[in-house]
Amino acid sequence: MECYFDNAATTAVFPEVKDLMVKIMEEDYGNPSSLHMKGVEAERYIKEASSRIAKELRCQDKEIVFTSGGTESNNLAIIGTAMAKRRQGKHIICSGIEHASVSATMEFLEKEGYEVTYIGVDEKGVLKLDELKASLREDTILVSTMYVNNEIGTIEPIEEISGIIKSYNENIIYHVDAVQAFGKLRFSPKKLGVDLMSFSGHKIHGPKGSGALYIKDKLLIRPIIYGGGQQKALRSGTENVPAIAGMGLATELMYKDNEKKMEHIKALKDSFIKRVTALENVFDNSVEAPHIASISFVGVRSEVMLHSLEDKGIYVSAGSACSSNKPHVSNVLKAINLPKERLESTLRFSFCEDNTMEQVDYAVGVIEGLLPMLRKYTR
Repeated sequence: MECYFDNAATTAVFPEVKDLMVKIMEEDYGNPSSLHMKGVEAERYIKEASSRIAKELRCQDKEIVFTSGGTESNNLAIIGTAMAKRRQGKHIICSGIEHASVSATMEFLEKEGYEVTYIGVDEKGVLKLDELKASLREDTILVSTMYVNNEIGTIEPIEEISGIIKSYNENIIYHVDAVQAFGKLRFSPKKLGVDLMSFSGHKIHGPKGSGALYIKDKLLIRPIIYGGGQQKALRSGTENVPAIAGMGLATELMYKDNEKKMEHIKALKDSFIKRVTALENVFDNSVEAPHIASISFVGVRSEVMLHSLEDKGIYVSAGSACSSNKPHVSNVLKAINLPKERLESTLRFSFCEDNTMEQVDYAVGVIEGLLPMLRKYTR
């Protein structure tokens, strides 16, 4: 049996999304900037995708800018804001458990003369709000936090964070990396008090290379890609129409019967955690996101367990998928103060609506058989 439990890394494309993308590549392949009908048809797909995403986010179509994925959206939001507001100040705040596409961007800005304050988290990965309050300053221009943590599934109190920031100074820009929240939680950036929000298509059964950034109406940020002035000059370059259309349709499909989908995913996660932590020296580190389970198999190194599961057709991640091919100790797990023996033995299992209870049964049975052998081998 094959069990793909790495859906926080990427997902299988919906068949309807694949069919739409193939149709565009084969038939409606015009350049959206062209004035003839082929161009008009291509532009219509982009407008339709904007409309589909805006409808689910309860925002305006014009507030959606398409990118190549979550990484580019985070870069555009953070660097674009830093450049636009550098005369007002050069102080930025983020958490210590951000995705590499945020933390590496912060490192870049530090080299460019910006000052970054990193806020700590509690043992569940929740941002320390008192630290945030104490860190806000007159020269603070931007705060960036994630919505759902990609390793342990913490859901951050976004509305409360926004309230703290805006009550201190309403001109401070608040950016949220919502890549792991999009398609799993129902939310509106406006209602949450967020100025910029990043999304990715391939986490919601859309294509890789697709992403979007919500930019609050009338908010000014600097582009980081220059050229032909597409998308109101915020993101130049001929639009990837198949990917954009695919992400738009994936968003609509993902939010259709969403509560039912999430109940199913949560049931899989809860059953898996309950049964696997009944085994000796197996611990659960995960928090409330419906799709992410972080499990420590004490006595077995994470990469050894990962490849042993792979041999049995079970696919998982060691921490964030972006760096799981490079064994390292996760910053997230260190930040929540996991004991050393759990830091080195943790895997992430992440579920989608296509997974089944039979797959969970199979995975638990395999783990039960593997653990004694691997621990004996390790010793």
